[in-house]
Amino acid sequence: MIPYSTQDVNDADVLAVIKTLRSGWLTQGPGVEQFEKALAKAAGTTYAVALNSGTAALHAAYFAAGIKKGDEVLVPALTFAATGNAALYLGAKPVFADIDQRTGNMSVADARKKITKKTKAIVPVDYAGRPADLSAFKKLSRKHKLVFISDAAQSLGATYHGKPAGCIAGMSIYSFHPVKSITTGEGGAVVTDNHEYARLVKLFRTHGITKDASYLKNKKEGGWYMEQHSLGFNYRMPDINASLGASQLKRLKSFIAKRAVAARRYDKLLKNIPGLTLPPQDSADNRSAWHLYPVRVDAQKRRAVFDSLRSSGIGVQVHHIPVHTHPYYQKLGYKKGSCPAAERFYATAISIPIFAKITPKQQRAVAEALKKALS
Repeated sequence: MIPYSTQDVNDADVLAVIKTLRSGWLTQGPGVEQFEKALAKAAGTTYAVALNSGTAALHAAYFAAGIKKGDEVLVPALTFAATGNAALYLGAKPVFADIDQRTGNMSVADARKKITKKTKAIVPVDYAGRPADLSAFKKLSRKHKLVFISDAAQSLGATYHGKPAGCIAGMSIYSFHPVKSITTGEGGAVVTDNHEYARLVKLFRTHGITKDASYLKNKKEGGWYMEQHSLGFNYRMPDINASLGASQLKRLKSFIAKRAVAARRYDKLLKNIPGLTLPPQDSADNRSAWHLYPVRVDAQKRRAVFDSLRSSGIGVQVHHIPVHTHPYYQKLGYKKGSCPAAERFYATAISIPIFAKITPKQQRAVAEALKKALS
């Protein structure tokens, strides 16, 4: 089976983890801070705060943004459920905006229509690794005094107008699941240039407890003393994971370059096939991390094509089920048909295999199986 994506772990990564295992610091040691410094450099930001998942990073970023009960958070309908769920964790309401049919990213025009007096934050997602229209969302957030958070879980290594895509928003979040640009096993991060956002994310990831003397209310206690200032969670990343991430970061540019080469190879292998729509190509201003290579087929044929590819040993997947159509969200009162473009996109999308170490032979096999399935 050719997986739709997989990690690329080499001997240097293994040795980095072994070094940590022998160091005496499995968690809460120096490894996390070292990873954070390297990540901030890669993201083009002043601060990076590592957490134990991308979902934890979203939750922490929403907390740092001050999102609370009664607020609304504007998110795209076409995303993994965590983008909306993190708002619910804080008592806020996710409001789903429709998408641009060409890219799968959140529509600026539809997002604009859905801003209300209750809207606190706007959270576009870089679908498949392609940066959303970040300049437009930044302008929109400033106009309406919203916190701009980029869900960049799929786009570490992507660039937007020549800059790392993660440095545009007030906060950006990353995921380091094994299918992402780099992996820490499980893990995530919030990157930002805002000191207060970074402080609040760090507070949130450690139960809401601080040891920082400059923030303590009672400054008369001894060196053991700490204070809980908020209701936080244990969202810390262990040093074991951070050491793997720091090693992987050294190859980030190589990983993204290999994914881009694979995407261009698919463009050639799959061009001019009747009934098949390919994802947008890179441009000088918008270069994808190529987390996914989502193709589009006729909705009536999608299931048959999907099943045919799976039976041929091609590990295809579909990204994503529009969040508002999940049974849980239906029980909350969200309605199918409210984001028709996202629903059409979902009905026609299939993610075919792409990852840093995919071979030309594997891609040719995918292309042949896809052509056969479509015919």
